[in-house]
Amino acid sequence: MTTKSLFAALTRVGAGFGVAALALVWALAAAPAQAQENIPLDRAPDNGENLASLQHGAQLFVNYCLNCHSANLMRYSRLQDIGIPQKQIEDNLLFTTDKVGNTMSIAMRPDDAKAWFGVAPPDLSVEARARGRDWLYTYLRSFYRDDTRPTGWNNLVYPNVGMPHVLWQLQGIRTAKFEDTTDAETGEKVHSFTGFQQVTPGTLSPVDYDSAVADLVAYLGWMSEPEQKTRKQLGVWVLLFLGVLSFFAWRLNAAYWKDIK
Repeated sequence: MTTKSLFAALTRVGAGFGVAALALVWALAAAPAQAQENIPLDRAPDNGENLASLQHGAQLFVNYCLNCHSANLMRYSRLQDIGIPQKQIEDNLLFTTDKVGNTMSIAMRPDDAKAWFGVAPPDLSVEARARGRDWLYTYLRSFYRDDTRPTGWNNLVYPNVGMPHVLWQLQGIRTAKFEDTTDAETGEKVHSFTGFQQVTPGTLSPVDYDSAVADLVAYLGWMSEPEQKTRKQLGVWVLLFLGVLSFFAWRLNAAYWKDIK
């Protein structure tokens, strides 16, 4: 390959890279989200820029999640990034033996967790990135009472889940209503969900509970990547730079070849 051919190939690759990157971002943003068993996911409110929401979510996480789930990639001191002073962290969010520089680990041993729940609860450091915020938002709002399960709870998004409904006092107790129908084409019986029935009220109204879950999910999303705001800002500048670079590469290539027949 000649020098001119190599230069032309490189400029074509550079010009196409920016377009490919933009197409990839668009495709990921437009991809539909689906839950297990084809249950549609509810869109989680975007509270990632709301410090009050993140602070409330951090409080819910420490009070309700950190008993069983660890977050070994997150330190308590990082909570200062969402506006919680160190003194408040030490007074309200730390356990007795923890220090502000410690990671969010738990005392429960994995063997004990497996014996109690059937499986060790996962670390939640990057759970929002692994599952997606919409999945978490729908999951935490889809628990229902099921006396056939060891914990007494089941979930629409994650059937036969081993996790109990730790937020049940906030939401109250609900049961799920199902209906057996026959598929007209295949003749197979279909067990479909038709709705929830509230048995006892919770300490929060349904609207307030959904808002609290949104705050918790927002915090989980922030915790999974505390630098995500900076990353997104840098990503925009990188795409702009690639676009400008692609334009100059295209014009340079045209100028380089204009006198060559």
